[in-house]
Amino acid sequence: MLDFWHGAQDLPIYGFVLRAAIVYVYVFVLIKILGQRSMTTINPIDFLFGVIIGDVVGEPLADGEVPLAGPFAAAGFIGAIHLFLSYIALKMPRFRRVIEDEPIILIEKGRILHNELKKAKMTVESLLMDLRFKSAIDLTEVDYAILESNGQISVIKKSKFDSLTPSDMGQSPQSKGYPSVIIQDGHIIKANLDKFADEVWLKNTIKQHGYHRASEIFLMTLDGAGKVYISGKDRKAN
Repeated sequence: MLDFWHGAQDLPIYGFVLRAAIVYVYVFVLIKILGQRSMTTINPIDFLFGVIIGDVVGEPLADGEVPLAGPFAAAGFIGAIHLFLSYIALKMPRFRRVIEDEPIILIEKGRILHNELKKAKMTVESLLMDLRFKSAIDLTEVDYAILESNGQISVIKKSKFDSLTPSDMGQSPQSKGYPSVIIQDGHIIKANLDKFADEVWLKNTIKQHGYHRASEIFLMTLDGAGKVYISGKDRKAN
């Protein structure tokens, strides 16, 4: 009666169908519990999770003699580890860099950084292909190109080539540059702050935006033109 669950040497077709339905629902619920992050980004931890889960729960669908209880328990345990690592990464910025790679700047101020290309193990042809996907065919228009932790390339064009370009109006605005994270989840990223200013400037800027301390801020960025973006933990954004 419960051959579809315990497994059998000659499992009938309806048993495989039932197994497929149960596995589908189980994995669907597991992904919902883990959150959308596992579906929208392909970070190393997400890729590893997907490969292992696919292998664990896929075996009972191919071999009717394998009981479902063991693979389900293993998949649940792996899901718990994945959820725990994701939670720790959210709470501990330093540990996050163990889980997720730092973004790599491939083009800076219009110049291709060859050493960074080698670090990313990317050829010039691959870079040009990704730039074409981002509608950045003309390299002279590209200010920054960044390889993000999920493997995608972000492109920041020079200000005069933005939509409704200032160059059409005879203007030459200052380059925006690459926005750097100054505060993330209440923690000051001192290495980035030291590139632009000091803690006195930071305290004054925070007060100008209506905050009293860094712990009240979820995200603060600063670009090369000195433009500040702040989003508070209380959903207040300026």
